[in-house]
Amino acid sequence: MKPLPPATPPAPISEDIWIRKYRFGNEAGIDDTWRRVAKAVAAAEPQDQALWAERFHGLLADYRFLPGGRILANAGTARNATLLNCFVMGALDDSIEGLFHALRESAITLQAGGGIGLDFSPIRPAGAAAVRTGNIASGPVSFMHLWDAMCETMTADRARRGAMMGVLRCDHPDIEAFIDAKVEPGALARFNLSVLVTDDLIRAVDGDDDWPLVFAGKTVRILKARILWERILRAAYETGEPGILFIDRINRENNLGYAETLHACNPCGEVPLPPYGACDLGSINLTRFISQPFTPEAACDFDAIAETARLGVRFLDNVLDVSHYPLEAQADQARKGRRVGLGITGLADALIMQGLAYDSNEGREFAARVLGTMRNAAYEASVQLAEEKGSFPLFDADAFLDRPFTHRLPEYLRDGIRRKGIRNSHLLAIAPTGSISLLGGNVSAGIEPVFAATVSRRVRRLSGDYDTIGMDDYAFRLWREGGGEGLPPGFVTAGELSPDAHLAMQATAQGFVDNAISKTINADADMPFEAFANVYRTACDLGLKGCTVYRQGSRGEDVLTPVTEGAWCTSDTC
Repeated sequence: MKPLPPATPPAPISEDIWIRKYRFGNEAGIDDTWRRVAKAVAAAEPQDQALWAERFHGLLADYRFLPGGRILANAGTARNATLLNCFVMGALDDSIEGLFHALRESAITLQAGGGIGLDFSPIRPAGAAAVRTGNIASGPVSFMHLWDAMCETMTADRARRGAMMGVLRCDHPDIEAFIDAKVEPGALARFNLSVLVTDDLIRAVDGDDDWPLVFAGKTVRILKARILWERILRAAYETGEPGILFIDRINRENNLGYAETLHACNPCGEVPLPPYGACDLGSINLTRFISQPFTPEAACDFDAIAETARLGVRFLDNVLDVSHYPLEAQADQARKGRRVGLGITGLADALIMQGLAYDSNEGREFAARVLGTMRNAAYEASVQLAEEKGSFPLFDADAFLDRPFTHRLPEYLRDGIRRKGIRNSHLLAIAPTGSISLLGGNVSAGIEPVFAATVSRRVRRLSGDYDTIGMDDYAFRLWREGGGEGLPPGFVTAGELSPDAHLAMQATAQGFVDNAISKTINADADMPFEAFANVYRTACDLGLKGCTVYRQGSRGEDVLTPVTEGAWCTSDTC
């Protein structure tokens, strides 16, 4: 096989994605986009801006580092648009004035290009009487439909649809209506839904105990915990939703747990956030660090990954200072903690290029080494930035170092934080990276396994119509272009893996990630419910912060469809 070329060979989908999503004005090629973004982000530097612009350009131009889509689309354009992919909105106030104020803030945020997350738990349950008016409340799900309609209206003319996450506590009296809210096809189509699951619910399920549903400190009714749990599982089995967020664990593991309480997350679940918090995302493309792929000499350059992580942290930290914020409260919150989310993409392809199976100890050991390298390099860079530019305003050395994640850091990092401070409260998150992975040559997305060697993908146009595009997986294409036949060694698809294999990789990664991980546990359409029902419980036992399971075909027509070899043209001729 030929060695990996010096820059990612473009796939046909890559140019299409660039033109539809990231090209600005008369940019002649993607290098113009890289230079625009690099210059804009370097503007946050107090000195040597031209030098930093060149360094950032080098980071981007080799596809080693793929910033979040809002950064690529909006940096340096002078648009009134955010560079941050997503936000959690402010805490909802259970009043007409408060809810419509929140709806207005949500509309402003969506208009600026940000996805949003909302906790609907403060809204009184359906059937409750309003104290001041005597009217009967319609409940949180009814207001979610209001948000859904607003989102459709605000983003109807865009190739990138508006994204929202709605969450509800597992002890809210309307939790059953929330669980069933998307059973009807097309309902709440702009929302992802997740239940905020507490430790108490898990204990009640294990003990077959009663489970009180409460609002404002009063028990409204009681049901069996296992009945509620099975209802969650049945809905997820039939529709792919709701997902699960283990909210008590999220708060225990939060680096800023001494200063805030978290109730919601961004639409894909990789960044739990406080009210008005923001996602600042970028991913290291692991395929760029594998030399001599598909040979016994295949190797990963971990030193280069560390170098990329250090520069990526500086890049993302600068984004916080150059971004437009739809609301002043969002700017204030982002700068208090200076959260960033450095992640990975192309993990599955990097494994295949080395002949490592996704479902193997060796594959998980590779992921652990990559993420351990990134964690240490990212925290080193943030300590250095604190020495240069100052720590995040909410930093308290003793409280920060007493948090579970930072308590596990190597002692040299803890000592550096104690002496010099740290620039960012959180540094790592693994996002789904759908569009930027396509931009990078259709590398495997985020931490996910390869979906199939060749797929047909439904692509939404500005008109709202869909085209279907054939695509080869990056590692598969590289293998075939180098003369390989069939599938490369170690090639395995998401559907061929057991749920336990998916969960094991996510659990391996979570130990090195201070935010969270967007990961979908794929299941075959014919997977029996009894096997499906174990997935969420196993996720809890493995220490995950959240879990989403998708059974193929459970939402109707899928975005990706595997293509039998020979049924679609290869990527070099499409």
